[in-house]
Amino acid sequence: MISFGSLAVFCVAYLLATASPGPAVAAIVARTLSHGTRGITSFIAGFVVGDLIWFTLAATGMAMLAQKAKPVFLVVKYAGALYLLYLAYRSWTAPLAVIEADHAPPERSGRLFLVSLMITLGNPKVMVFFLALLPTIIDMREMGVALYLEAAVAMIVILSAVLTSYVLAAVRARRFFKSAHALRWVNRIAGTAIGGAAVAVATR
Repeated sequence: MISFGSLAVFCVAYLLATASPGPAVAAIVARTLSHGTRGITSFIAGFVVGDLIWFTLAATGMAMLAQKAKPVFLVVKYAGALYLLYLAYRSWTAPLAVIEADHAPPERSGRLFLVSLMITLGNPKVMVFFLALLPTIIDMREMGVALYLEAAVAMIVILSAVLTSYVLAAVRARRFFKSAHALRWVNRIAGTAIGGAAVAVATR
């Protein structure tokens, strides 16, 4: 039986991992800055499901299978990196005006979900956490259905809360920067950060 302490340690480690800046944070902040909160629920859901997939692979002892399917994950990784580069380009070339969310062109929820899922499945930071670090926190041989469900629920709550916090912060920043000069610098800084995240995804 896994102790409550082990689950608590896992939750703290997961919180720290998800709260640290990475490709997911860069993508969700960039999307919020450019499109507001429209479609953000589907975007967050893709990140959550992606993490749950990696957690399931680790919890069910399928990490070796994931390693054998490495070519598939490489394709996903590079596709996610390309999307991040696209976001970086959009940030650098964005019009010098804040687009109100109500007037932004609509995007399909399914597309947003698949994009964020793709970024997560190809994110080396997520892979390392679940396939390398997680087994040092929880003994996977003792993983039962109850612990799996408890950890999965905790992950859903933690990741959703963390990403929502970044969304709210980006919304406030979006409303604050109104001048063309300020918005230009925000776009370029965001674009540079996203480009760096894309390079990190593609080269690790």
